Amino acid sequence: MKTRITELLKIKHPIIQGAMSWVAFPKLVAAVSNAGGLGILGASFMSIDELRENIRQTKALTDKPFGVNFMANNPQIDELLDVIIEEEVRVASYGVGNPQKVIERTRPHGIINLPTMGALRHAVRAEQNGADAVIVQGTEAGGHIGYVVTSILVPLVASKVKIPVVAAGGIGNGRGLLAALALGAEAISMGSRFIVTQEAPVPLNVKEHLIERTEEDTIITDNLTGVRCRVIKNKFVDNMLELTKNGADPWEIMQTGVGKIRQAYVEGDIEGGSLAFGQVCGLIQEIPTCQELIDNIIREMEEAMVSIVEKVGNQNPTPAN
Repeated sequence: MKTRITELLKIKHPIIQGAMSWVAFPKLVAAVSNAGGLGILGASFMSIDELRENIRQTKALTDKPFGVNFMANNPQIDELLDVIIEEEVRVASYGVGNPQKVIERTRPHGIINLPTMGALRHAVRAEQNGADAVIVQGTEAGGHIGYVVTSILVPLVASKVKIPVVAAGGIGNGRGLLAALALGAEAISMGSRFIVTQEAPVPLNVKEHLIERTEEDTIITDNLTGVRCRVIKNKFVDNMLELTKNGADPWEIMQTGVGKIRQAYVEGDIEGGSLAFGQVCGLIQEIPTCQELIDNIIREMEEAMVSIVEKVGNQNPTPAN
């Protein structure tokens, strides 16, 4: 399947792996790229040396394109971009901060800029700044989110920008891919769904816990990191909400959340850690390999397309006068 995104990124399928802190490490990134999608290394918390080492580990596992995700307002942005340029990373992915400096530094080296935005005005600004494509993420997603659902945000952005649009938030199967294409996107980005794969470096008890959750088991907390975050309900979240209810200082609330994502996704603490995860959890029933997941998504999309054509063809509408 070809879209402007597959042509731009030189990938087989229009499927991008979301960059998740403490999850998107080389093994997962390479597995997604090897399966025909685009893996993205989650480097927001990495030091400069750690970033270089993780890029090299990923390159040792795949010869396919992959990206690196970081914060554009990183105090070490100059050194970070030096590494990405020197290591010839294919795609720069980012969300927080002014992307103009990133684009100016990376574009002369042929690096594709793929920022993530949660609002129409930010997506339009990204195009004006020179982004090659934009990921637009609806409020159904896990982790940092905006206020608009994917089904509204994607067609809004697609109608206002000329660059390719990637849909994110609440997508986890072939029907989701087909719906995103119908809404005007040219690819999908999935974070939560890739957490529950065999290559994701997440403890098995966490993956099994996520499979048992439903679409009603997530909640949005405003003060976890200073912006809205969607997470799985647990004792940690209950404590956070209690602090908010009692009028605790926002800085105090943020400090209690430091290291909690690592506690969940690295240490396996499903009650005391922060399980950033989207509403798509209601659709997840198994732990496939990345290859199996991507192959199944493409197959499901094709089957859904055939089903729609058959349904429409059987309607036999009466011609309008």
